[in-house]
Amino acid sequence: QVQLVESGGGLVQAGGSLRLSCAASGRTFSNYGMGWFRQAPGKEREFVAAISWSGGSTRYVDSVKGRFTMSRDRAKNTVYLHMNSLKHEDTAVYYCASDRLSAAQAMGPLASGRERYEYWGQGTQVTVSS
Repeated sequence: QVQLVESGGGLVQAGGSLRLSCAASGRTFSNYGMGWFRQAPGKEREFVAAISWSGGSTRYVDSVKGRFTMSRDRAKNTVYLHMNSLKHEDTAVYYCASDRLSAAQAMGPLASGRERYEYWGQGTQVTVSS
């Protein structure tokens, strides 16, 4: 059974930092790109960041560039989202997801569309107080 389990969310003041983790099991996730998405109340789920299967490439939505960093530990089947200089508008439930295409199948830039991701975690709440 494929599982993605996020952790690390919480309440933080504006300007603070958090590190989200996503532990994967039930699949050889080291062969797949991974992504982070977020969903604020009343809004659609939006792309935040993606990382290639090797960890050598990353992609970010413009609003988090320079503040968020995505990384992965392939040996631990875990991806991370390091979030610095948090803003109130970063408040959302954060989800990790796994690319439906393996390293051998994926071509082109890292995917930002939700339809490209096959497995999703349950989400972790991040609340930034202003």
